[in-house]
Amino acid sequence: MKVLYFDVETTGTDSVSNDIIQIAGLVEIHGNVVETFDIKMQPFNYDDISPEALEVNNTTLKTLRSYQSPQEAYVKFINMLIKYVDPYNKKDKFYPAGYNVVFDIDFLRNFFLKNDNKYYGSWLNNRKVDPLYLLPILEYRERIPILENHKLSTVCEHFGIEINAHDALSDIKATREVLIDLLLLLVGDRKDDGSKGKG
Repeated sequence: MKVLYFDVETTGTDSVSNDIIQIAGLVEIHGNVVETFDIKMQPFNYDDISPEALEVNNTTLKTLRSYQSPQEAYVKFINMLIKYVDPYNKKDKFYPAGYNVVFDIDFLRNFFLKNDNKYYGSWLNNRKVDPLYLLPILEYRERIPILENHKLSTVCEHFGIEINAHDALSDIKATREVLIDLLLLLVGDRKDDGSKGKG
């Protein structure tokens, strides 16, 4: 199985009017991470940048202007994907994986479109892998305590996983660790008493 773990940082929450400024992730082939990537880029649109987004991402307009163009970033991203997936083989696609990955997928689809490519589906399938959806199931099965919320930082704190929140590469590395922990709890006899993240 081929899995593309990815996370995006953006200039706002609207995937059409706002843009990706960082995409980072891990390429996993048959359970092994074979490549790590971290691509920073300028937005297509400087006229609709949320000040709150800049604050969350700890960046400035000056810093954004120092990044490569989104077109250059797109080429770099595609050149990485093509090493692992045949875009003309319908059975050879990445599973997209991430935390609340629907948000990231929406931005990635529009990133392709803004680069005049409507073939997102040549690279990734629609079978999303997302640990966020496992949390309520594990709470329901009483395999984990009911958490205060399901924010990634909260979940990482519970499991004792280090994270530098709102850095795409740190977020996605932590997401993969969370997923592995949750799957072990889901399929095994292990029960989490909440002690791993304490002390």
